[in-house]
Amino acid sequence: MIRVNRYTLDNGLRIVHEEDDSTQMVALNIAYNVGSRDEDFNHTGFAHLFEHLMFGGSMHIPDYDTPVQNACGEDNAWTNNDLTNYYITLPKQNVETGFWLESDRMLSLSFSPNSLEVQRQVVIEEFKQRCLNQPYGDASHLIRAMAYKVHPYQWPTIGKEISHIANATMDEVKHFFFRFYAPNNAVLSVTGHISFDKTVSLAKKWFSMIERRDVPVRNLPQEPKQTEERRMEVERSVPSDAIYMAFHMCKRLHPDFYAYDALSDLLSNGRSSRLSQHLIKDKRIFNSIDAYITDSIDAGLFIICGKPVQGILLEQAEAAIWEELEEIKSKLVSNDELEKVKNRYESNRIFNNMNYLNIATNLAFFELIGKAEDINEDIANYRKTTPQQLQRVANEAFVHSNCSILYYKAKS
Repeated sequence: MIRVNRYTLDNGLRIVHEEDDSTQMVALNIAYNVGSRDEDFNHTGFAHLFEHLMFGGSMHIPDYDTPVQNACGEDNAWTNNDLTNYYITLPKQNVETGFWLESDRMLSLSFSPNSLEVQRQVVIEEFKQRCLNQPYGDASHLIRAMAYKVHPYQWPTIGKEISHIANATMDEVKHFFFRFYAPNNAVLSVTGHISFDKTVSLAKKWFSMIERRDVPVRNLPQEPKQTEERRMEVERSVPSDAIYMAFHMCKRLHPDFYAYDALSDLLSNGRSSRLSQHLIKDKRIFNSIDAYITDSIDAGLFIICGKPVQGILLEQAEAAIWEELEEIKSKLVSNDELEKVKNRYESNRIFNNMNYLNIATNLAFFELIGKAEDINEDIANYRKTTPQQLQRVANEAFVHSNCSILYYKAKS
């Protein structure tokens, strides 16, 4: 059981805390409630750009990394469609350095033309390496654009195209920052060897002077129900053919979310999973195959992707996947098979939450989508899934009219 302490500053910054005296370290994790879903259709990639800009100098601190290194700390960040997450770990005696650094860049970035240009080029180069020059790198762009027609999940976190970042102006960047990177749009999670009283005291000292901002109320277009199968075929210079199948699923806080998660684990988590056993080992149709959920806050996707064995047509590979899905739809999963999946999930979660940094990240996430204490219900919610629920969810989701299929062919 993770003991959650909480406090909210007058400016709206939510603080969640868990003390762990077994380590001499402290983790500060700040989750901003902004991701690529908050971008304009013609100005994408901004949340990811800020993942980099936040390290390029703030109002009073020209360089973020040097003070971190001097304090024997480590830092990093990541962005997804729903949120932007920053973390720093420090020895307990140097923890105030983290509060100082994080508060200053929440107050304001330096917004120097040089920093913008440097980080712009970094992001552009990352786009080229990950999406243009890497085999199958554009698959996410293609499958998202097929599955989503109105919701901003239709582009990946890195953005729709390079030009959106290449043409971003300083005014646009400033506008995006002051709309979203605000104390009343963030969660500060602090874990490790630090008391709750000290956490609140340092948070008040360094964050309380930052004024709350006028954060826009999120009003995103809801994706209409897909009513017919969507297909696309592309040819690329890749080692082998691949197939991607995307099914619409529920949002993160829907009661069926854990059933979808369990279905993805049952299909492809581990060597004994169904797709691995049946389609790789037994029938030798695929060299590799995976099933996963996008784990997004709004209605997400259940994705199956795989690379068939040489000589197997994509049509044959697709038929084999549908056969496995029909099996789940027509026959109840045995209690033993489901229990095995649940045990694996539980062990992974327990192991994950043994690390003070992981706890900080997870507490911030659960607070952002609901309340931090829900972290203690995560395993129980997964364990509540039943064979009947899995069968119902499979019958609702795994139908042709709810599927977008991408044939990714290797050039001959």
